[in-house]
Amino acid sequence: MTSLRPLLAFALSIPLALPACAATPHAGAAIPIGQVQGAGARSSMEGRAVVVEGVVTGAFIAGLGGFFMQDAGDGDAATSDAIFVAVEEGAPAVSVGDRVRVHGIVGERKAGGEGTLTALHAPAIEKRGTAPVPLAVIDALPPQWEPWEGMQVRIAAPLTLSGTDALGRFGELTASFGGRLWQPSEVAAPGSAEFTRVTADNERRRLLLDDGSAERDPAAVWYVTDGQPLRTGSMLTGVQGIVDQRHGGYRLQLTAPLATAAPERPAPPHVQGRLRVAAFNLENLFNGDGRGGGFPTQRGARTLQQLQAQTAKLVATIRALDPDIAALMELENDGYGPESSLAQLVDALNAGGGDWRFVDTGSGPGPDAIRVGLIYRGGQVRLRGKPAVLEGGPFGERSRAPLAQAFVPARGGKPLVVVANHFKSKGCSEATGPDADQKDGQGCWNALRLDSAQRLDAWLKTDPTGSGSGSGLTVLLGDFNAYAMEDPVRWLRDAGWVDAFAQAGVGQPYSYVYNGLTGRLDHALLSPALAGKLRGAAEWHSNADEAKREGYAEGDASVPWRSSDHDPLLLGFDL
Repeated sequence: MTSLRPLLAFALSIPLALPACAATPHAGAAIPIGQVQGAGARSSMEGRAVVVEGVVTGAFIAGLGGFFMQDAGDGDAATSDAIFVAVEEGAPAVSVGDRVRVHGIVGERKAGGEGTLTALHAPAIEKRGTAPVPLAVIDALPPQWEPWEGMQVRIAAPLTLSGTDALGRFGELTASFGGRLWQPSEVAAPGSAEFTRVTADNERRRLLLDDGSAERDPAAVWYVTDGQPLRTGSMLTGVQGIVDQRHGGYRLQLTAPLATAAPERPAPPHVQGRLRVAAFNLENLFNGDGRGGGFPTQRGARTLQQLQAQTAKLVATIRALDPDIAALMELENDGYGPESSLAQLVDALNAGGGDWRFVDTGSGPGPDAIRVGLIYRGGQVRLRGKPAVLEGGPFGERSRAPLAQAFVPARGGKPLVVVANHFKSKGCSEATGPDADQKDGQGCWNALRLDSAQRLDAWLKTDPTGSGSGSGLTVLLGDFNAYAMEDPVRWLRDAGWVDAFAQAGVGQPYSYVYNGLTGRLDHALLSPALAGKLRGAAEWHSNADEAKREGYAEGDASVPWRSSDHDPLLLGFDL
């Protein structure tokens, strides 16, 4: 989706639109900034010329087109004691700690949505020496941010790092009071009262941390250092900045480097059961022409060196999980020959000794640029029958064609049918009618994903693998691009498929973090007969919580962290 931030940044750079009757700023007695701000969302003095005095707390002339100043206060907790001063070319340079007297005209700058930022358009700025820089302390989530607008604060209450998506693009992090922010449709049915409550609670608890600049794709973000741990779920301490309102919400323009206390990275999960099955979205494994050239491709690694790093991270992840069977998503759809992405991944897994093999459907499955795949350890399981592919209807260039294969443990036992899935994403390109965003929290293509779920269920009732076992032991794995309480996943559960994580008693599982919201797009759904044979279920949070800079393009290729943007999952069965 195209970001609105550049447009908003441009709008914020335009001088305030003032009423034609606005008076020319003039000398006079200074009034408290709190009187200018008032107790409401907008100043009652809008359009009037005023004089204020205070100390510069943040100078963001190049980044935001102005500076923040704060005075000693008016004694009213309902009013802010600080204000943003928009400067024009030729205005005197100011620095943090300067004491200034400003003659300006009060205005409200659009801040995205319905919000506005009270500001002074300042044709006259007089410097009057220096003074200590004010700093207020916030020890709990404020009921409202308006009384703090423009003030420099230190957050003494615990803050959780909830998202790093926008760090590289805008120099922003998402923080939150009271723990993680959960994707509303992960924990509540869209349209329900609980969904509305969770959405409102997220908005209340969210606080963006910003770098004081409207620059896009900054070369560096000044408030974090190379190597500083930035895992989602980390605790942030002593966060300090200026309360600002722009781009649709409140944020802190940071004035001090960020201190983080990252939780210890989790060890690979271990599950009980003699047969282990994994699922893993590889985040676009494309291998060029398969001979070391052909880069950049349409997705994934941009160079051979990036592909080598990506492959090393993926291999480290799969080996650490140690499954017997793995369902894979976002493989390049380039056949099954020795130069294919799937064959070369299996070769990498077998380097130094191994018995990994892949299921070969001859072509595809499906016509999309990416596909699903199945790999397995030949010493642990054998194939029963031929692979089956569901094509047609939504399974083409929208949802990827599901792939089903029956496996039998090498030591003997009943066959297990493993189905790899990857439903259509939530992106809105070409979405119309019922597939357009219905504004219910499920994004675009929800109707198509629901149709995909229903067709998948009907297809599996026909024994498409021809295994003829009659055991009914089937597991649906993969990226359904739907959170746990959205229509496609709820429909499958209502049809009798059992959530493996609920069956295993795992509390609040998740596999994906997007826009600062945590949830689960990757699911494991079991036939009722198989649910009783489940011995354990786990996700390895090696990816979703990690910042993008830990990935193969920038990070350490020798470790598994951020090998993908999705966490892998692992199940254990006794068949």
